[in-house]
Amino acid sequence: MQLTALISLLVLFVQLLGVLNAAHAVMNVRSSQSAIAWSIALITFPWVAMPLYWILGRTRFRGYPEAIRRASAEYQAKLPYIRQNLEPYIQPLPPSVKSLKRLISNLARVPFTSHNQAQLLVNGEATFAALLAAIETAQTYILFQFYIIKDDDIGRELMAALIAKAQQGVRVYLSYDEIGSHQLKRSTLQRLRQSGIEVTAFRSTRGIRNRFQLNFRNHRKIVVVDGRIGFVGGLNVGDEYLGRDRRFGYWRDTHLSLQGPAVQCLQISFLQDWYWATRTIPEVNWQVTPAPDAAESLLVLPSGPADPFQTCTLFFNSAFQLAQRRLWIASPYFVPDETTLATLKMAALRGVDVRIMLPAHPDHQIVYLCSFSYYKELKQAGIQIYRFRKGFMHQKVVLVDDLLAGVGTTNLDNRSFHLNFEVMAFALQGPLLAEVEAMLLNDFENSDQVDLGEYDRRSLGFRLAVRAARLMAPLQ
Repeated sequence: MQLTALISLLVLFVQLLGVLNAAHAVMNVRSSQSAIAWSIALITFPWVAMPLYWILGRTRFRGYPEAIRRASAEYQAKLPYIRQNLEPYIQPLPPSVKSLKRLISNLARVPFTSHNQAQLLVNGEATFAALLAAIETAQTYILFQFYIIKDDDIGRELMAALIAKAQQGVRVYLSYDEIGSHQLKRSTLQRLRQSGIEVTAFRSTRGIRNRFQLNFRNHRKIVVVDGRIGFVGGLNVGDEYLGRDRRFGYWRDTHLSLQGPAVQCLQISFLQDWYWATRTIPEVNWQVTPAPDAAESLLVLPSGPADPFQTCTLFFNSAFQLAQRRLWIASPYFVPDETTLATLKMAALRGVDVRIMLPAHPDHQIVYLCSFSYYKELKQAGIQIYRFRKGFMHQKVVLVDDLLAGVGTTNLDNRSFHLNFEVMAFALQGPLLAEVEAMLLNDFENSDQVDLGEYDRRSLGFRLAVRAARLMAPLQ
């Protein structure tokens, strides 16, 4: 009898806890659809739903803004020097993008800067060759951050290059995402540390309050050498990015090599992540070196779930609204939120050539299936979908008219827009736009334009799988 009473009390307690969590979901989850789904699940199946909600239901990354404020306080003496060095290179915006001026001042840590050089790196061979060459030139320090670092052939080659520089007295700081790099061996990390390299995971679950922050990722890929050369883009460290994985074969990706004041902007993002993980700030070079071929105006735009505003959603949609002639997007994943989907449709309806390039071959089945659920809406608006057929396409690229070109880490999906720490580099006019246009035109040649009506002709089982994947879109 006593056991029965205890069980009844436990069931009642869990049910009440489920109701409280449902109320929390209604008040805090970012979309009404997600709030409804979570609240129903938490009330109906609290035993299963509550652990999932504690891990997957969070929309804000706690503690990061407070850590950055502490870092700014500790580094107060340096801040005027940093601002003074960057001030001469602040780029005034032309009338065609004046509408972005106030938005950028609220979202970006540093606005567009001039006197930059940007080299487009197409695919793994060009990217890793440029990375290794830049590492070889390092004299004082290297900042090295990737979402995924693998202990395979290219991983070992890069690690050997970093170890060699550390043994020469160059300070090396290596950061990785503990979930993205879960295959990275402890022995590898130990070898790096024994060689004098400072190594840290991003530590998204740092602290008692954050122990359930497992659904957040640091998806950034940043390398800075001596404050002179920077890298950002879609490639992680792994043999598949060189086309050596039999599952994917040819791997299509895009990276950027930067010189000029944009490099200092890029290292700000790295240092903030490093401070979050370690509570230390490495000494770095803040002296701006204008690029020899200083033709690009660049904006480095970090974003993440700790931002006071939804940086990705606000900036991307504002940029999309600028399009008058064309809006071309390449992304391996297409799971847009309602705001972004509406912006894309409005652009197409006002006559903009909206093209979205996706891979023909998936690496994540649920996300791949989800993309088909948007076909009917895209067809009605006149948006064109292309499926890249020559291997797997992983690049994250945006081209708006002859105005803006963006290359970086942000996918066109809910996870990148709301749950991941990301970083993009946007070029304003300048020669990089012509290079991006030529690159994407070549990619379209290696893609098939999708007949958006063919989804309705697919089997019932496939369409049911697609709809089920769409229901999970807010979690992806």
